Amino acid sequence: MSASSRVRLRAHAKINLDLRILGVRPDGYHELRTIFQTIALHDVVTVESRRGAFELDGDAALMPLDRTNLAWRAADLLWRAAGKRGSPSGARIVIDKRIPSQAGLGGGSSDAAASLVGLNRVWRFGLSQARLMAIGAALGADVPFFIVGGTALGLGRGDEIYPLVDLPVRPIVVAWEGEGVSSAEAYAWYKAGAAGRRPVKAASPFMALGDEDLPALGNDLEAPVEARWPAIRRLRRELTATDALASRMSGSGSAVFALFAKVPAARRAAAAISGPGRRVLVTSTVGRLAGGHRVG
Repeated sequence: MSASSRVRLRAHAKINLDLRILGVRPDGYHELRTIFQTIALHDVVTVESRRGAFELDGDAALMPLDRTNLAWRAADLLWRAAGKRGSPSGARIVIDKRIPSQAGLGGGSSDAAASLVGLNRVWRFGLSQARLMAIGAALGADVPFFIVGGTALGLGRGDEIYPLVDLPVRPIVVAWEGEGVSSAEAYAWYKAGAAGRRPVKAASPFMALGDEDLPALGNDLEAPVEARWPAIRRLRRELTATDALASRMSGSGSAVFALFAKVPAARRAAAAISGPGRRVLVTSTVGRLAGGHRVG
């Protein structure tokens, strides 16, 4: 097998350093202003050429392996975008799943982005990064970000991506427990409590973020989700009580994260909040070169 017929990619998870809901769009989606950040936690996506129909493989207990999987849908959309007819063929994707689902960490979207990049290489379509991002936007609002990676501003549905100066590498504690939170439910809860809510001024992202900026960042979904998931509130408050620079829920939950200045402080915090039924890990932010996928 030639080197160009097999591609192995890290599909990094993300956190939302800041997430503001600015209103409802004419298409029914919420208008967002968010700051994405890739982290070292990742799935591994392997794309390889093979004879016959397209195939998706991995641990069926962790994800669907049919057309409901975003990676499968990515293959189908890319195939058609390249002018091909019929069902995709000539490739196999294997996903080694490590990012928890419904945790606000974007695992499915990241797998889809890595699949687009890997298939573009293996099938030798030669589509540009901008074209792959446009295809990714049709799969999900987070997918275009994962093609870029690093620290980036997301506007619109979160699919209009503007790279920012990468946040300096910082240790992170990520923690979650229990079942995941549905994004659709989280936004519905936000909408249900929107009457009378004062708009929150979003932090300006048009500069390099420093440690002093982190406490001012927030997540508009945090309050409505925490009101219905006390476990998330407890986790975040426990992390806030440590030496964290900032602690937030990521996306629509259920994972919470805290950033630290030094690794020892992160490890102490992880040990302090660990307990039965909780998953806690120490990881770090990763910049654009490590967290994104260069095309071409």
